[in-house]
Amino acid sequence: MKKIRLGTQGAVVSRLGLGCMGMSEFYGDRNDEESVATIHRALDAGVTLVDTADVYGFGHNETLVGKAIRGRRDEVFLATKFGNIRKQDDPTYWAVLGKPEYVRKACDASLGRLGVDHIDLYYQHRVDPDTPIEETVGAMADLVKAGKVRYLGLSEASPTTVRRAHAVHPITALQSEYSLWERHVETGILPAVRELGIAFVPFSPLGRGFLTGRFAKAEDLPANDTRVKRFPRFQPGAFDKNYVLVDRVRALAAQKGVTAGQLALAWLLAKGDDIVPIPGTKRRTYLAENIAAIDIVLTFEEVSALEAAVPPTEVVGERYSPANMRAVDRT
Repeated sequence: MKKIRLGTQGAVVSRLGLGCMGMSEFYGDRNDEESVATIHRALDAGVTLVDTADVYGFGHNETLVGKAIRGRRDEVFLATKFGNIRKQDDPTYWAVLGKPEYVRKACDASLGRLGVDHIDLYYQHRVDPDTPIEETVGAMADLVKAGKVRYLGLSEASPTTVRRAHAVHPITALQSEYSLWERHVETGILPAVRELGIAFVPFSPLGRGFLTGRFAKAEDLPANDTRVKRFPRFQPGAFDKNYVLVDRVRALAAQKGVTAGQLALAWLLAKGDDIVPIPGTKRRTYLAENIAAIDIVLTFEEVSALEAAVPPTEVVGERYSPANMRAVDRT
């Protein structure tokens, strides 16, 4: 497994990370045994960056990851997040909190669930519009001084917010959505983090699985899968139109002798060594497929062909529901 620098503060991680969210909820049934086996297989393959959050499965995901890495902590660059607030008894409730006292409380809770004495990369999951970013990052910096956290990150933050945060304490990584069918970060966010020496960690690099081509219609998703409900691009009407784009990727992948998902990941990896995707999976089979994408080399012409096959103007639907889009920092 190739290793690269993450940001400019000394962190080194695997070229590809592992997103663990789907192991706990949102994408159909969970299977803790297979999920733990998947994490172990990732570590065996040299994947070091393991990504979770306190909100995934109402804490279940951190507990699961903690169980999986027990005895192998020195092999893991552990990333988790805070800031999203949910209530198990009210599925509609979702709030964002970044007050200093909550930052400290959330970190201690995550350390307990993970069963570790420090977090390698601690992200603010969403920017709290009611708390100045300087106060939130100031509290996060105190966690670094206390030895509870090594590096700081932000997620779905605007260039303005990133600059303000970075002035308080060096930000190592920004995590936001980026894939062939979601390229909004290319115009403002990527240039800003590159100027500041901040790494970029794309989540949903496979378009929440859509770019793999495994689902030809919305009905192919499990009955308890929330993608159709939560994401406009998966909804009837939009799904069929977006699948036309996937068919184009599949055709190009066939020419290359790889899968559509591998080609989509290879495209993202080709965008720069400061980009570290974290494709999520809860199965060992798909993990192996994702890791193999690291060795796919694309020519300039192949990258251009992929971008022409999936032009942003032809993607149908927003990436989030209106309610979730309101939680994205666009200051």
